[in-house]
Amino acid sequence: MDLLIVSGMSGAGKSLALKSLEDMGFFCVDNLPSPMLKQFSEMCKNAVPPIQHAAVTIDSRESLLSRSPEMVLSEIRKLDVPYSILFLDARDDVLRRRYNETRKRHPLGQAGEAESGVRTERGYLNAMREAAEFFLDTSDIASRDFASCIEKIIPEMDREQMSLILSSFGYKRGVPVDADMVVDMRFVENPYYYEEMRHLSGLDRKVRDFVLSQPYVQEYLDSLQESILDMIPLFEKQDKHILRVCFGCTGGRHRSVAAAEEMARRLRDSGQSVRIYHRDISREAHEIEERFEKRDQ
Repeated sequence: MDLLIVSGMSGAGKSLALKSLEDMGFFCVDNLPSPMLKQFSEMCKNAVPPIQHAAVTIDSRESLLSRSPEMVLSEIRKLDVPYSILFLDARDDVLRRRYNETRKRHPLGQAGEAESGVRTERGYLNAMREAAEFFLDTSDIASRDFASCIEKIIPEMDREQMSLILSSFGYKRGVPVDADMVVDMRFVENPYYYEEMRHLSGLDRKVRDFVLSQPYVQEYLDSLQESILDMIPLFEKQDKHILRVCFGCTGGRHRSVAAAEEMARRLRDSGQSVRIYHRDISREAHEIEERFEKRDQ
């Protein structure tokens, strides 16, 4: 059997992740105390028929049982079944907002308040975060899109080959906290300021050709491609299965999208497994439409 240990910050979406995994056929248990991990894995193996895929959440609530981060990781390392750790995170301001909006008490907060809780929890979970093979930043993921994001990560567990995940984002909405490498494309002239390209995106040929023909862009991407290919064996040596490269521009719709798509094409041509998604492309399109509707009123 394979065991997925889901951990991460309170408010980052562990319950949604577990629900998504359950829908994918995982046998799921929420908030399993770490001393019960080995017993749980044995029960799954001895079930009739045996359970092939199981998932549990283990997080900062272990501290309420007087268990240190080192004790939790020690229990995980005792497992004699294949396991992986998926860590869910989000920006501190997002976590605080989610707690304040739902009026829930933070499990580690002073008097249940979110600010001290987020700070304390981040310190407690740092070791678990470092031990995780898989990472998902949920800061800008809507609930309706959560399952599809989990599905993008989970299939990688059965792969031996390194998988490259490329994404685009807009700096005005924050840098993805799960990025292994951030590529700033704001040195390129912005297609937004050309009326014929404003409502297009980096997926459109006109925008793509404009971006890729700008000074230094091809040389920049040549150098970046070489760096990524050189980094892959170093990540594999550390038993990491995913390398995330995030391309940013102001809004996340034009320059970053075109550059990410071009790099994905190059890396696939070199024989790499590549998946790509564009975090802010739709949100930016909506904001552009709203901006010009208001101007025309």
